[in-house]
Amino acid sequence: MSDIARGKRIEAAIARLHALHPRLIDLSLGRLERLLATLGHPERRLPPVIHVAGTNGKGSTCAFLRAIAEATERRVHVYTSPHLVRFNERIRIAGRLVSDAELAETLEHLERVNAGAPITVFEMITAAAFLLFAAYPAELAILEVGLGGRFDATNVIPPPAASAITSISLDHQDFLGESLTAVAGEKAGIIKPCVPVATGAQAPEALAVICAAAAELGAPLLPRGKSWEVSLLRDGFRYRDARGTLDLPLPALPGPHQLDNAGIAIAALSASGLAIPEAAYAAGLRSVEWPGRLQRLTGRLAARLPPGFSLWLDGGHNPGAAAALAAHLAAWADQPLHLVVGMKSGKDIAGFLAPLLPLAASVYAVVEAGQHLAAPLDEVIAASAGRARPGPTVVSALAAIGREAPPGRVLVCGSIYLAGEVLKQDAPSWFGGRSG
Repeated sequence: MSDIARGKRIEAAIARLHALHPRLIDLSLGRLERLLATLGHPERRLPPVIHVAGTNGKGSTCAFLRAIAEATERRVHVYTSPHLVRFNERIRIAGRLVSDAELAETLEHLERVNAGAPITVFEMITAAAFLLFAAYPAELAILEVGLGGRFDATNVIPPPAASAITSISLDHQDFLGESLTAVAGEKAGIIKPCVPVATGAQAPEALAVICAAAAELGAPLLPRGKSWEVSLLRDGFRYRDARGTLDLPLPALPGPHQLDNAGIAIAALSASGLAIPEAAYAAGLRSVEWPGRLQRLTGRLAARLPPGFSLWLDGGHNPGAAAALAAHLAAWADQPLHLVVGMKSGKDIAGFLAPLLPLAASVYAVVEAGQHLAAPLDEVIAASAGRARPGPTVVSALAAIGREAPPGRVLVCGSIYLAGEVLKQDAPSWFGGRSG
């Protein structure tokens, strides 16, 4: 069977799964627990797990965890979401992306076992990941929460080796609550009795919720600033905790917020009981990759810009992500910054744009044809207080910037779904990693 045919089998299976539940998101554990019981509980046959929740930085933290663990030659399973270009990106089995054939066969098997019972697509994909992970030996499994934590499908697992909670901010309020404390309560739902939980920089009200949950469950809490700390050095950074000090290279993922994510990963790995030599920490930080996170593009889209321009991509999509992004962009004052913004409908567009607009020489609003639930152009323009001009697409916005502006940096941002569409256009052969 050809790759195209196998890809169509995956698409067809996903389309059928959408018909099994009237809502795309319905936070609950019962449906998945029923299916996993029928399958013989594959979630109980995983290697040691590190479970990662948070609003921003979950994916980057998972990337750090994987890169460091793989630098010790350990086999690592990874489950993340959403994907950028290929659905397979969500499931990495012992160092490789799941193959089209494995994914199609697993989803079709789950359909047969589920027998038409109500279940969400994400729950079925999570079951597929557990089933595949249980079939292959590995020394570590890294699971990224899809949404929230307490009722997220990944939270059906037995107690993990360690948990991690990255930066919390307001997002998905329709599911998680309108206040930071409510959102933090949902994220803290991954904390398990006696399981250590590492957390990075948090707003005081969010940290208070996490502290209370950890105390109630007897879970050792490892917060930044108390249990561990990171600080910049002239040519790297220093990580310090009760076990000692590590002087490490700056991570390959740019931005000051990535030091927080790297620190969370190091603290969680240390607490998990896995023995990690200092050289592996350094090697993992140098080799880490996580596309769509302040990534410089060098393919077909970048080639559309005149000499002297550079093209960058970031999938951050909420005010917290924009604040972290702005902290890095402030150091780009040596050249004009041009923003190309496309966002998902229902997001806090004005809140996202607020820290970025003062740094931008120009702003363009865009919508790509394949962009999932894209906010209309006029909505983005209105949220920018009229500063944004209609792109209306990334290609046309780049053409306008190249004609009208002096050389500078162009940043496409606002949506992980836009990031996926941009990667497809910039490098059509990009697959997000090696698949089996």
